[in-house]
Formats: sequence, C-alpha cells, structure tokens
Amino acid sequence: MGDKGAGNHSDVTDFILVGFRVHPELHILLFLLFLLVYGMVLLGNISMMTIIVTDSQLNTPMYFFLGNLSFIDLSYSTVIAPKAMVNFLSEKKTVSFVGCAAQLFFFAFFIVTEGFVLAAMAYDRFIAICNPLLYSVHMSRRLCTQLVAGSYLCGWLSSILQVSTTFSVSFCASRVIDHFYCDSYQIERISCSNLSVNKMVSLSLAAFIILPTIVVIVVSYMYIGTTVLKIPSSEGRRKAFSTCSSHLGVVSLLYGTVSFVYLTPPSNPELRKVASVFYILVTPMLNPLIYSLRNKDVKQALGKILWKKKLQAFSNLFPLSYNLNSDLVCHRG
Repeated sequence: MGDKGAGNHSDVTDFILVGFRVHPELHILLFLLFLLVYGMVLLGNISMMTIIVTDSQLNTPMYFFLGNLSFIDLSYSTVIAPKAMVNFLSEKKTVSFVGCAAQLFFFAFFIVTEGFVLAAMAYDRFIAICNPLLYSVHMSRRLCTQLVAGSYLCGWLSSILQVSTTFSVSFCASRVIDHFYCDSYQIERISCSNLSVNKMVSLSLAAFIILPTIVVIVVSYMYIGTTVLKIPSSEGRRKAFSTCSSHLGVVSLLYGTVSFVYLTPPSNPELRKVASVFYILVTPMLNPLIYSLRNKDVKQALGKILWKKKLQAFSNLFPLSYNLNSDLVCHRG
C-alpha cells in the first residue's frame, strides 16, 4: 500500500478545484462578484500605499506598518482571486501540482506575516498610549524595520514547513479538492497517507507562531485599556481609544473570520468556502476603508492628492489661462 501511494503521488500532475457547488448559471454571477470585490481590494490597498508613500506627514511607525499591511492584504487576495475567477468561467477547473503548491505557499506566507504585522501594530499602539513620552525612542525606524522583516521571515519559514509537509503525502485515486483554492485541509483529505506528522506540524505552527501573535495583541490591549480608563476626562479617553480603534477593528475582522472558518464543522464544506471568502477578499477590501474613514491624517493626505489632481486637470483643460496667471504672478513678484 505504501509503494502504491508513493507511485500515485509521483503521477499526480494537477488537481481539480471544485469551487462552489452551485448551478452552472451562477458561475457568471460568482465571477462578477469576485471581480467587483477584488477590484475594490486593488483600488483600496494601492490607494492606501500611494497615500502613505507620497505624503511626508505619514512617515511614522504606524503608517509604516499600515503600508505593509495594505501590501500583504493585496498580495494574498491576488494569490487566490484571479485563479478562482478563471475557474468560474472554465469547464476543467484544474490547477497544476506546482501551481497548487505555489498558491498554498504564498497564501500561508502572507496570512502568517499579516498576523505578525498586526501584533507589531498592537505593540506600537501600546507604546503610543502607555508610554507616549518615549514613543520616538522605543519605536525607532530600525526597530520598525526589524519587526516587519521578522514578520516576513516567520511567514516564510512557516509556509515552507506547511507546504513541505502537505505535499509530502501520497495521493490515491482522487485529485479533487473540494474548495475554490488549494486549501491544506482539503488537500490532506484526499491523501491516503498517515497524517500524524501533518497534524503535529499544524499544532506546532499554532503553538509557536499563531498563539504568540494573539498573546501580544491581547496583552497590549489589556494594558491599553487599563491606561485609557485612568485618563480623567472623557474627551481624553475618547481620543486615546480612537488611536487604536481602527487596528482593533481590523484584528477582530481577520481573526474572527479565520476562527469561524476553522470552527465550522467539516460536514458543512460550503459554509467553510463562504467564510473563506470573507478573510480572502472581504477583509482586505474593508481594511483600507476602516483606516481611511476613522483616520484624520489619511483623510487629509487623500484630500491633498485629490486637490493636486484637480489643479492638474484644470491646467490641462485651460493651459492658456493657467500660464497667464502664472506669468502675472511672476511679473508681480
């Protein structure tokens, strides 16, 4: 049996992604829905990164982390959404063995990295509220760069470990993955190997990678909450809480949807797929909105960019008037 499994494993060249089990007529609707949401993900996160890079006033640790968060959101959505949309319109719905491994690798890489970046952002908010006088000393550019680099390193190491164990198994008769992307759980379900090592690796990743990020976030907000409650004025408490409310909303949204996916019983795979859409597409779409709608600095930076574009458009439409006004200004000067 072991030899047969190994032989079948070497013969696997592609997998079939089942996607959503709906009527074929609804695939067009799913394609359009994914296209709309993914387009908003691109627009929101690229805009956020552009605002942070172009506005010098946003050259702070918080926005350095936020820029990386937008890049990560954009990246792991791009790993999943385009292939899913292609399969909605395709009859074969296949993905190559290498393509499936690459998709799982990059998705795990970015999703784990995001957890560490969110933990770094929680620590940043902890220092800003609990020790504001020493904020610039503690949150130096060097430390912020090290925290982000460490986040990417942890994501890279964990994804290598997860992919190597997931695709080291043997596949027997089936190569059908009951999902719209290469999910490690569904890949292991079609394996005929002993999965004790895979389960041990998953528990180790949860214990040494996922759990520490959650602990950092929870402990940081415990100290933040204690500090905010000690502020005598209600206005002071409101301002202090508003500096971390956006981050708290993003953390709740991501961990809430991911937890819901993995707490959903395996007997209801369609519900797991729908829940997966939330943290793959909906969360990356909402994150820029959460930070822009509740952040005065981002609103002001966005207003500056839009105002400059209006002036540029006006000068293109009325170049003569613009040049005359410029000449008059120079002449008066």
